[in-house]
Amino acid sequence: MKTTRMTIAAAIVALAFTATSCGNKAKTNAGEAASTEQVASNVLEIDSLLANAENLAGKEVTIEGVCTHTCKHGAKKIFLMGSDDTQTIRVEAGALGAFDAKCVNAIVRVTGTLNEQRIDEAYLQNWEAQLKAKANEKHGEGEAGCSTEKKARGETANTPADRIADFRAKIADRKAKSGKEYLSFYFVEATSYEVQE
Repeated sequence: MKTTRMTIAAAIVALAFTATSCGNKAKTNAGEAASTEQVASNVLEIDSLLANAENLAGKEVTIEGVCTHTCKHGAKKIFLMGSDDTQTIRVEAGALGAFDAKCVNAIVRVTGTLNEQRIDEAYLQNWEAQLKAKANEKHGEGEAGCSTEKKARGETANTPADRIADFRAKIADRKAKSGKEYLSFYFVEATSYEVQE
């Protein structure tokens, strides 16, 4: 009888231990799932980033989009697209050096700082002075500039003079609508990136 009681007590302890360990594993898996969801919820889509860029400028962001282009001059820049080709942002490699060619046509997740580049009248006058002095750096497909970057900025002009005139018209339009005498273009300086599988 004493042996039966000991066997029953041992079985109860073993059952309690098994139930507790299974419950902890479920909690751990739920915790891991919540952690994964939290990371995923902190990743911004390109459309969302661009819609909130003014408020996010200067802050670290994590974004994800389809890489449509890698800069031909050392892969120091990539362009990530959101819902369509009007929702595109430039990502610069910065201290990373260069991006892998595998990025093109893949979903890429990038963490980095969102920076604002302002184009105003002083910027345009400086550009004109450089053109006159023939001191401007040639980039992309000649003096007209990289077609992917122009598309990301919504530019349609082909020559530097046409681009400057286009910027002036857009600045005048923005001033009339919001009182701001500059255009804002945003880019991310990457601190890390990962090609998604």
